[in-house]
Amino acid sequence: MISFGNCDITKLSAHRIGNKANDETLYLSDNPIDIDDNELNGLLMQYFLKPFTGEEFYNFTFSNGTFELNPLFTYTQSVFSKNLSLHEVSMKIAQYLYDVSNHPNIKSGDLFVAELGGVRLNDQLTEVIGIFKSENKQSFITIDENKDEISLSHDNGINIDKLDKGCLIFNRDQDKGFRVCIIDKSNKGEEAHYWKDLFLNLKPCSDDYHNTKDFLSIAKSYVKDKMSEDFAIDKTDQIDILNRSVEYFKTKDAFNKEEFEETVFQDKNVINSFRSFNDSYRTAHELEIKDEFDISQSAVKKQSKLFKSILKLDKNFHVYIHGDKDLIEKGVEPDGRKFYKIYYEKEN
Repeated sequence: MISFGNCDITKLSAHRIGNKANDETLYLSDNPIDIDDNELNGLLMQYFLKPFTGEEFYNFTFSNGTFELNPLFTYTQSVFSKNLSLHEVSMKIAQYLYDVSNHPNIKSGDLFVAELGGVRLNDQLTEVIGIFKSENKQSFITIDENKDEISLSHDNGINIDKLDKGCLIFNRDQDKGFRVCIIDKSNKGEEAHYWKDLFLNLKPCSDDYHNTKDFLSIAKSYVKDKMSEDFAIDKTDQIDILNRSVEYFKTKDAFNKEEFEETVFQDKNVINSFRSFNDSYRTAHELEIKDEFDISQSAVKKQSKLFKSILKLDKNFHVYIHGDKDLIEKGVEPDGRKFYKIYYEKEN
């Protein structure tokens, strides 16, 4: 859990990052920014830190899995170890970001690199380096008073409630590639992956949050994509299993893989099919998930939104199934029309 209650910005540098693919320039500032103004410091704190509310953490990695070769790991390590100043490192970071901005659709913008004090991670004070990029400017109107006249003017600037891209690098777990959390408001598309995958080059932490999130993703993918290929199940059976999967995680404090399989899938043949799918999925997505871990309820809350318990019937009806599947009866009329019969006690 991150706490910014007593946080402040101790050092800050800013640079202008153009799009290299479009022959735009890189502008490096010679000096850091003076942030002695308390009001400016407060506004920057709101802009940089307000979006970071989750518990999803990553580690630096590299193409061969050796995180020590990741330039961002090397740069931030040199700041934490006091070998280089933040401003010196900020210029290296800006140059590196410029070099990877080689897709024509990547937006130019302003890069901020900050050193943050007073941040607590899991109730422990932790040194933090923040990297933030502003890509979208918004128009605003100013009102000027001059004697008996009022005039209007306009300009473009940064909306402090809308951070486009950012990351916080915590001086924790250095032996695993530091602990990192990110923000990226890009739309989906090839150019949208450059921040996390090309620039930062991150992999999920092996923690309770990602164990919970990733295992729920595996279960959902199996039930929706693979189980119907191997077994004759109808849509209501599929929804029932998805509901049982989420219910297991919502009602348990700790996860046990064998217990989950027996509770959710129940049939030995289905369990063996799931295990085979689970192994293939983990290998294909390079996931390391423990067979036992504490369940993260924040991850459950996020992932459960993707478990759709909706029975869609042509374009006429959507039936939401949340409980006992045995209260739904499926059949076919003599004339070939299909039907579902639903039993209930109270109508709300």
